[in-house]
Amino acid sequence: MGSLSYRPYLLLLVSILCISGRCGASASAVPAKIGKGYRLISIEETPYGGLLGHLQVKQKNNVYGADIPHLQIYVKHETNDRLRVHITDAEKQRWEVPYDLLPRERPPPATQAIGRSRKNLLTASEYEGSELIFSYTTDPFGFAVRRKSTGETLFNTTADHSDKYGNMLFKDQYLEISTKLPEDASLYGLGENTQPHGIKLYPGDPYTLYTTDISAINLNADLYGSHPVYMDLRNKGGKAYAHSVLLLNSNGMDVFYKGSSLTYKVIGGVFDFYFFGGPTPLAVVDQYTSLVGRPAPMPYWSLGFHQCRWGYHNLSVVEDVVENYKKAKIPLDVIWTDDDHMDGHKDFTLNPVNFPRPKLLEFLNKIHDLGMKYIVINDPGIGVNESYGVYQRGMANDVFIKHDGEPFLAQVWPGAVYFPDFLNPKTVAWWGDEIRRFHELVPIDGLWIDMNEPSNFCNGKCTIPKDKVCPSGTGPGWICCLDCKNITSTRWDDPPYKINASGIGAPIGYKTIVTSAVHYNGVLEYDAHSLYGFSEAIATHKALQGLEGKRPFILSRSTFVGSGKYAAHWTGDNKGTWDDIKYSISTMLNFGIFGVPMVGSDICGFYPAPTEELCNRWIELGAFYPFSRDHANFYSPRQELYQWDSVAKSARNALGMRYKLLPYLYTLNYEAHISGAPIARPLFFSFPAFIKCYGVSTQFLLGSSVLVSPVLDKGKTKVNALFPPGTWYSLFDLKDTIVSDDGDYRSLDAPLHVINVHVYQNTILPMQQGGLISKEARMTPFTLIVTFPAGVTEGHADGKLYLDDDELPEMSLGNGYSTYVDFHATVENKTVKVWSEVMEGKYALQKGWIVEKVKILGLNGIGEEFHLEVGGNSVSDVSNVELIASEQRIYTDKLEDGGDTRKSMMIEVQGLDLPVGKNFALSWKMGVHG
Repeated sequence: MGSLSYRPYLLLLVSILCISGRCGASASAVPAKIGKGYRLISIEETPYGGLLGHLQVKQKNNVYGADIPHLQIYVKHETNDRLRVHITDAEKQRWEVPYDLLPRERPPPATQAIGRSRKNLLTASEYEGSELIFSYTTDPFGFAVRRKSTGETLFNTTADHSDKYGNMLFKDQYLEISTKLPEDASLYGLGENTQPHGIKLYPGDPYTLYTTDISAINLNADLYGSHPVYMDLRNKGGKAYAHSVLLLNSNGMDVFYKGSSLTYKVIGGVFDFYFFGGPTPLAVVDQYTSLVGRPAPMPYWSLGFHQCRWGYHNLSVVEDVVENYKKAKIPLDVIWTDDDHMDGHKDFTLNPVNFPRPKLLEFLNKIHDLGMKYIVINDPGIGVNESYGVYQRGMANDVFIKHDGEPFLAQVWPGAVYFPDFLNPKTVAWWGDEIRRFHELVPIDGLWIDMNEPSNFCNGKCTIPKDKVCPSGTGPGWICCLDCKNITSTRWDDPPYKINASGIGAPIGYKTIVTSAVHYNGVLEYDAHSLYGFSEAIATHKALQGLEGKRPFILSRSTFVGSGKYAAHWTGDNKGTWDDIKYSISTMLNFGIFGVPMVGSDICGFYPAPTEELCNRWIELGAFYPFSRDHANFYSPRQELYQWDSVAKSARNALGMRYKLLPYLYTLNYEAHISGAPIARPLFFSFPAFIKCYGVSTQFLLGSSVLVSPVLDKGKTKVNALFPPGTWYSLFDLKDTIVSDDGDYRSLDAPLHVINVHVYQNTILPMQQGGLISKEARMTPFTLIVTFPAGVTEGHADGKLYLDDDELPEMSLGNGYSTYVDFHATVENKTVKVWSEVMEGKYALQKGWIVEKVKILGLNGIGEEFHLEVGGNSVSDVSNVELIASEQRIYTDKLEDGGDTRKSMMIEVQGLDLPVGKNFALSWKMGVHG
């Protein structure tokens, strides 16, 4: 659920503020280069590792406030491939992202730099680690980070006269620093925003980071999350190198990318840079998530299909939705309700008329027995209502954010609300207790935390009106009805530098908590604003995990650095348009880079009504989002997948394939949890040296080797898809083979109900038979798809499979409730061999999982002399095993000139009964080409 009509009011408010002179200094009034920077006074190695230095401002100025005269710089190689550069006030402590929210090493206390010998400068100006080298210049101070193996400069803050940016600035409410960049670098990240130019950062586009509830339809604007991290991919002589840069800072910021430079302008906090050396994109994300937190393990059912709508008015409607999915034979694992189940939009309540508890419990027992799940929404705003127990207990525990000593009053869906302060330990305990109470009322299976930027329908300091009912119950629920006055008298509400908030330079307190409000221990909303959804996700995760010891599932709209450790994300309020279906891919791929791999967009669009054709194409794409959910707005017509016969057909096709791929997706979930690897990835993750794919934003990979190429344009029945070099097999028809020797685009047939999905060579893909619910699909026999390059005479392929009890909170081996299998295959000396190496096989054996088929693609001959081993023992009776050969259709870029005559065979080994929990090996000789 989201508010839809902020932007016209926002434009009006900004216009009024500008007329009254509150827009901040105009661009022409502020010079491009401010001040002379800092000089390095002292620097020395510390006994606990790292460098500690002292900086002094060269020439004071008052643009955006006074300079902080003395700074401390701390530099440390924290790991072989991670370098930290931390710069703060040398004389007093400044706001930083709390160390208890995001655990990490603490730098030395700021006062340690003061009083040291001003002559104590290291003779060497370099500080070398295993992969990265830090160097500096003293006057004016600047620093650079180089890659040791190549000598290439990755980040360089030194400014000269020819640069359009100046030296580093550090004021109380304005920090600025820039880096040079090569023009041919490809940058990704810096979100959350909707990027009209695709996944690559686009020179000149604005990148503002400040959590904001404006619809995702707003392009190049600060949206729900703040992720001040980018990945930089460079190609030198055909060899690719990737690294990443995180500025760990929760204050609002503008980041200006000009192609040859990148400039941060931040309104508070410190410079806390982390550099991750890579050198591959996967290594970068591994290093990044090792710092900010590994992505949360997701329950198996969460990878199934989800259906939601704001406007399921009563339980009967919800029951009908579940029944209609079943009748249409469309897979469905999770049914959701927006705030329709609530009593007066109040958290942790049930509407006794529309969702009577006895009938709801009866319904939940029914779907739980089938293996289905139920998730509800929860907004952070707690209704101000003396008869409301949640409010009463919150007041008694003093859990709300304050302004002028009183709980800050805002308006959201229940009307007047107070916002819990999740930085307060008492709030975390109270929140957990409220979730426990609600779970006892309704056995929900997860929580959807929305509106947590946080969103407020009003502005400024408000009171409840005495002469009218607020809200009135008529008209849009997002119109402010409190009595409010704007607050611009403090430097926190009206900072000297105005970030481009909401994409149009709105006040930073617009439609949220006023930024002079106060959290626990005196922390200002000004500093902690973008942490709100992150801190709520941490509290919610702790609460859910404490209920029954099960693996939590949380979907959060607002996110920050590290949110992926606790929650999944959806991309917010999108539109049912052809543009929005395109934008969804870039946002999804960015969140994989941010360490939030469980992500997807509202399929068919949140509002307004999608066309039938668009919904066909969107479910074909959305079936391959990591998080796959159809969700619609209260004011839109119904758009469940069964509403159109044609969409139902597309859904059965695309979701049917998803449910066959669930073991692969769940294994990717495990890989994400142990290494940060995204589930959905840009093509360059698997093909980093292939420059053509650096900007591809209309296709993506699931894992390393499953390529999804959707139709994204109205009226099209073909798709122009890029195939990196190698052999690709259609997952919907394994005989269809594309050989792309040099990497090129191919025009693929894509009639209305077809999406093209291909698997790459050298892969072993574990699949099952599918089903309408993941619980039943999970117990079907396995088929292994083994892919070699077409017509191979020598080759190898690998794959993996992770299985566990997905209700356990931890996703790991060694607990007796998980199994991990490495699959291998080779072709050499005219012999084909496929085998498995099992770790912790007991769990898979208990569950009775078997492999019944193996399909080997790309061979140049048929099979004979079949041999089988299970558990190290030869199986003499293979009379039930059958090898079926069929010729594949090869589509190659050399067909037109007659330059490619290779042939390729698929061998299907049927009649197997191989326990997944035991090592097996099967092999045969390749006979002549059939």
